[in-house]
Amino acid sequence: MKKVGIFYSFRSVKTHQQIKKMIKKLGEENCEEVDVNIATLDDFKKFQNFIFAVPTWFDGELPNYWDEYLPSIEDESFKGKRFAIFGGGDQKHYPENFVDGIGLMAEFVGQRGGKVVGFTSREGYTYESSKAERGDKFCGLALDIENQSALTAERIDNWIESLKKEFVA
Repeated sequence: MKKVGIFYSFRSVKTHQQIKKMIKKLGEENCEEVDVNIATLDDFKKFQNFIFAVPTWFDGELPNYWDEYLPSIEDESFKGKRFAIFGGGDQKHYPENFVDGIGLMAEFVGQRGGKVVGFTSREGYTYESSKAERGDKFCGLALDIENQSALTAERIDNWIESLKKEFVA
């Protein structure tokens, strides 16, 4: 497996906790963490395989740090690159835009020729709508630490196992 660039905000405590679990499962030697708050185009160009951590903010928006980083890579070709996207949401308090950030990022990646991998089942979630829906799946890993924390570890384990098959050389 080629090294995986894991892009996320180092300031996000909950996301960092989930990233640590993912790195343990993937193997430290296979991962490089990149702080999206200070990431550059050169950071992006180093990888073929990515994990993007994209929580949903406010009423279904990308976090500010992603809004600030994406223009620096938007003119790049994503062809031949694989992107796994995960993010946190709150299906109880924000059921009308649950994990929309995942869907927004998948759209951005797809428009540039990148391949989104790591689709997961929508079963077990209760919400009204989500931009992350693709048929009967989410186009990434949806985590609801606020309401379903007991399911998080198993969801991460299953997702990482699927990514190991997707992130082949």
